[in-house]
Amino acid sequence: MLNVSYGSALPDEGQDSGLLGGLIFSALPPIADAPAFAHIAMARLDQDALLCESLHGNGVIRTGQLNDIHYRFNDHLLFGIVTIDETLFAGTPKQEGTPLQIATRQAYRHIFSLLHAQGFPYVLRFWNYMADINAVTDDLERYRQFNLGRQQAFAESGQAVAGNVPAACALGTASGPLTITFLAGRQPSVAIENPRQISAYDYPEQYGPRSPLFSRASVATVDQQRIFLLSGTASIVGHETRHTGDVAAQTTESLANIAAVLTEANLKTNAQCALQALDYIVYIRHAEDIAQVRQIIEQQVGPAVRAAYVQADICRADLLVEIEGSAALPAN
Repeated sequence: MLNVSYGSALPDEGQDSGLLGGLIFSALPPIADAPAFAHIAMARLDQDALLCESLHGNGVIRTGQLNDIHYRFNDHLLFGIVTIDETLFAGTPKQEGTPLQIATRQAYRHIFSLLHAQGFPYVLRFWNYMADINAVTDDLERYRQFNLGRQQAFAESGQAVAGNVPAACALGTASGPLTITFLAGRQPSVAIENPRQISAYDYPEQYGPRSPLFSRASVATVDQQRIFLLSGTASIVGHETRHTGDVAAQTTESLANIAAVLTEANLKTNAQCALQALDYIVYIRHAEDIAQVRQIIEQQVGPAVRAAYVQADICRADLLVEIEGSAALPAN
């Protein structure tokens, strides 16, 4: 099984706790004694000083480290964390790529090597975070540099670069190293696309020399339980940003995209999942927009919606909000 939970306190990290790991979103300094969690330098906007996203499974948890990766696993799932200081590559010859591109490529190559060695060949979900995601350095936006390195590593590691690819998000932090977390299993997930959107890996060249590489969602089966993992979802129709400068309209469009992804998942996998079933993390570019964004989400999903709100830069400079989530699904 896999249980994803959200709170403002850290859970027990003992081997018998079932804790695979998670992410801490906070503008406070990193917590020193929380090795199972990736620290993401994003301020929580809705209540407490930090948001803790925790992933739990069944059975005894084992731990390990390979290269830059710290990981925890049980019989069914492996969760890992990579953090790389891209400035370590600052002196690399330009023809080899930018520091962020090289760091991304190295991180992903190490991830795929680990998963092959440990027998967890199928990535269900990636979470990607980097500072200054929209900044232009070395004549290229940093998110596009990241996409170059990611696609290089996928291809060099024999991973699919289209079709059944993992769910993912990529957000900008206030500071800190390139941080990638990932969840992998022994069985492949089912990639879900959105009929309202072009698949990210098919985006035209105007979005960079290499396309983003993710599915809109994944439906995974873990120890006879199914889980829906929603990628970061924003106000994009086809391949174009909609409602530039209008955070309310972008929020509504994002929810329409999530509804379309859920419909597709229900058709493809009999997921039986609705908007109200998900737990959400909502990334908002401008902190002052939280009241408006939250009001729309509560109106359209319901007042009892389970959502946490953090401040983040979105992967396109004209996007103001992005929404991701997860849900346990009824058994087949």
